[in-house]
Amino acid sequence: METMTNYLGTINSFVWGPFMLVAILGVGLVLQIGLKLMPIFRLGTGFSLLWKGRTGAGGGEISPFNALMTSLSATIGTGNIAGVATAVFLGGPGALFWMWMTALVGLATKYAEAVLAVKYRERDSAGNYVGGPMYYIKNGLGRGWFWLGSTFALCGGVAAFGIGNGVQANSVANVLNENFNMPVEVTAVILMVLTGAVILGGVTRIGNVAGKLVPFMAITYIIAGLVVLFINIDAIGSALELVFTQAFTGTAAQGGFAGAAVWAAIRFGVARGVFSNEAGLGSAPIAHAVAETKSPVKQGLIAMLGTFIDTIIVCTITGLAIVASGAWTSGESGAGLTSLAFEMALPGVGGYIIAISLSVFAFTTILGWSFYGEKCIGFFFGPRALKPYRVLWVAAIYFGATAELSFIWLVADTLNAMMAIPNLIALLLLSPVVFKLTKEYFAERDASAEASKAPAE
Repeated sequence: METMTNYLGTINSFVWGPFMLVAILGVGLVLQIGLKLMPIFRLGTGFSLLWKGRTGAGGGEISPFNALMTSLSATIGTGNIAGVATAVFLGGPGALFWMWMTALVGLATKYAEAVLAVKYRERDSAGNYVGGPMYYIKNGLGRGWFWLGSTFALCGGVAAFGIGNGVQANSVANVLNENFNMPVEVTAVILMVLTGAVILGGVTRIGNVAGKLVPFMAITYIIAGLVVLFINIDAIGSALELVFTQAFTGTAAQGGFAGAAVWAAIRFGVARGVFSNEAGLGSAPIAHAVAETKSPVKQGLIAMLGTFIDTIIVCTITGLAIVASGAWTSGESGAGLTSLAFEMALPGVGGYIIAISLSVFAFTTILGWSFYGEKCIGFFFGPRALKPYRVLWVAAIYFGATAELSFIWLVADTLNAMMAIPNLIALLLLSPVVFKLTKEYFAERDASAEASKAPAE
């Protein structure tokens, strides 16, 4: 295991080196500039469409609202609780700033992914819509790029077992063991049963469960986090100062914190930011491709809200709670650090809030990523591969729950990058399509608005 860990560590250092960080931020910046910052200015439009999208407009399997909830079920998970804490532990408070930067450009990335997913989706042999990077590469770039789509699908099908299965199951097992003394084996079996009961019903059942569970738990966690911040309100100003200054100056060693250079803040802030909101990975468009919508742009406007909710809201609350409470100098890491921050503000209650929140978030992430993984495998083998994949997915939960956490995180981090590369190439090459569709949509919308204001003759 040690040899494999060292080998993966070497690969991880390479794939998450300067090239990857520049690629993720660079592609997002190109898209954001090409869209003239539309994703930032049109957040209100996105929320309006989300509310109207609780029922679909035909042409898909789940409503636009449930498509976003399915996407959020896969993104709001351990990345928001353990991932943010790990970023701060390894990169200092400045890492939170770089998570924000990743999210701001990620709004455009997530928007473009969903636009292309709906534009180039197709039906499988069972008559269901399928889409995502492998399909917009194949249908948008042509057969000559089929190898790139296949590369994404292969990486996605395998990566799902890391980011969407092993990491989540492991985090749940550990946090329940620490807070409730529940044996990890028992947690593993319970997760297997609950997951199997949902995913065997396909995307419709996943969407229905996510549409109810995700909003409830997200709102509950946000309220709890705001209470923690209110209790530490006198330290919020100092915490924000640390975030902004140490993003560019590095962090000196203090307390149980070993210190971190600026590069560490950037690296771990971007890496954990991407792990959390998944903008650029190409996972979310797989869910948005099956939405009941006829407009790629409308679904794109809804899709980009996932990045805003996940990172700008949820991750910010977690990060500020850790820094404002002073827990970041304790030497704790991962979910234990977030738990400590909440426990310091809410003695006897905070730790349980994190344990329950992380467990539910991780469970919904397992559901969302099971759908992503099976669609990647279905790209090669069609609908007949879905049931065997689901069975394998459920079985893998046990291994993930009982394996070593550091190894699982390393695998997930590495496979994230391997997924992102084909998707980022496709987004860059297909960006003119995104710009064209966006321009046409808003031109038509503005023309309709003007026509409605014109006096009747």
